[in-house]
Amino acid sequence: MEVTAKKNEQVANMVFGSIYPHYVNKVEKKGRTIEELHQVIEWLTSFDANKLQSLIDEKVTFRTFFEQATIHPNAHLIKGVICGYRIENIADEFEIYRKCRYLDKLVDELAKGRKMEKILREEK
Repeated sequence: MEVTAKKNEQVANMVFGSIYPHYVNKVEKKGRTIEELHQVIEWLTSFDANKLQSLIDEKVTFRTFFEQATIHPNAHLIKGVICGYRIENIADEFEIYRKCRYLDKLVDELAKGRKMEKILREEK
């Protein structure tokens, strides 16, 4: 599937705090912890648990969330299909959408029981 400008805008304008509980439910249902979820989010964005909570309290959009984030230099190693989109094929012009899919992919891998050292990618 191809990302469109409309789809990018829809995702960019979603409130992060409205999606966060779904991440929590997804990982907890599969026996993972909120701490592990926070570890994954912090690896990708550099936001610790306190910063994450303040962003949720401020009701920031994904656009603001990712504008304030310092994306991990190895994020480009996150590849594969999530929600029907091949992450590495998402065009640069849809950067927010790609970053959202990075986060979705990491949460998905956590929920599927992947080892943390595999999720938190390192250059080889």
